[in-house]
Amino acid sequence: MSLIDPSTIAMLAGLGLVAGFLAGLLGIGGGMILVPFMSYLLGRQSVEPELAIKMAIATSMATIMFTSASSVRAHHRRGAVRWDIVWRLAPGIVLGGLVASLGIFAVLKGSYLGMFFGLFVGYSALRMFFKSETQRARDMPGTLGQLGAGGVIGCLSGLLGAGGAFISVPFMTWCRVPIHNAVATSAALGFPIAVTNVLGFLAAGLHLQGLPPGAIGYIWLPGLVSVAVCSVLTAPLGAKAAHQLPVAKLKQVFACLLLALASYMLYKSAMGLVH
Repeated sequence: MSLIDPSTIAMLAGLGLVAGFLAGLLGIGGGMILVPFMSYLLGRQSVEPELAIKMAIATSMATIMFTSASSVRAHHRRGAVRWDIVWRLAPGIVLGGLVASLGIFAVLKGSYLGMFFGLFVGYSALRMFFKSETQRARDMPGTLGQLGAGGVIGCLSGLLGAGGAFISVPFMTWCRVPIHNAVATSAALGFPIAVTNVLGFLAAGLHLQGLPPGAIGYIWLPGLVSVAVCSVLTAPLGAKAAHQLPVAKLKQVFACLLLALASYMLYKSAMGLVH
């Protein structure tokens, strides 16, 4: 950890504590919090801005391997993970993650992706706010349907450095999966999402120039270690809190987070298109 100064390590550690708690509480990997701050910190390491954002996304995704593993253990002990859903979504997640990390990640204009992301997440949040459990809900689709859903989750997660809960939790609750089970299952899905995309990011970035010390491809190891060590401490606390909150309150908390992410992404994307 001598590659970066103590103040940077402290900021990364603080981000890890927050990301770990959110991973346990809401089934997310904290990527939407980590990416902006990590790209800023990479800029302080003299990394070119275009490369910094991609490294921040890839490194954020790598931290999800640890936050997911930590939070899913806590959820599993409570019997909340729907492993039948995990096994059906995982193959599509692997395929979608490879498409994102090995292909689209390098060529897609970030502003257009951000606009789509913001609109999609905002729509999902509003549905969680205003739609009751009994309104036009449906059952989980069959094997092919879950394969396709997994592909979408894996691909978009890889492009955004997120654990996929922004899609998987609304999708599962729409399919009549109780919110506590949806959050726990989303935490379990974060691991295959992260592993697949990280392998793709490593392969795609092996020949990059201008990398900071401690980087392997798009993965910034000092940032990964600092965040991961702290995130595994708070993920079980978030998982415990998730099972103590009432269902309606948990859905409101998650919807508020989604709306905040949607607003931020729409604003940043619009500024990118203007400039």
